[in-house]
Amino acid sequence: MKPWIPWVSLAARLVLGGVMLVAGALKVTDPETAAQAVRAYELLPSALVEPVGWGLPFLEIAIGLLLIIGFGVRASAAAAGVFMIVFIAAVSSAWARGLSIDCGCFGGGGQVAPGQTKYLQEILRDLGLLVLAGWLWLKPASKFAVVSEPDTEPETGPQGVSAS
Repeated sequence: MKPWIPWVSLAARLVLGGVMLVAGALKVTDPETAAQAVRAYELLPSALVEPVGWGLPFLEIAIGLLLIIGFGVRASAAAAGVFMIVFIAAVSSAWARGLSIDCGCFGGGGQVAPGQTKYLQEILRDLGLLVLAGWLWLKPASKFAVVSEPDTEPETGPQGVSAS
């Protein structure tokens, strides 16, 4: 393994985990507004809006914390990647259907004035985060992780001897 890869994976863990943690923390304090943001997308049956609006922030916080501490990085990155795909699809759907809503990604959400949407920026941001999730799924071993991934190759010294 190239020596810079674990450092890139550390940066990816901290950025992706930090975004997930902050997004969840900003929503968890106001579950009614989080549910309002979910409702604004007009994608889920009304019976699912409240559970998703209330539960999503806790899942985002959990994934963010796992990534930041470096525990179950591959699984956490896969979960974050699934979230990003869902978020990209939801924002794209809102944009395609002509809805004028705030994504609710970092709290808030709901209807906004036409012209106040930021769909392209939100999609590009989430695509970037999806790339980080993909990197971590492929290269989960990183510096300062609490638990190393069991199926990653150990670092070797100059003679091919394991450095651990």
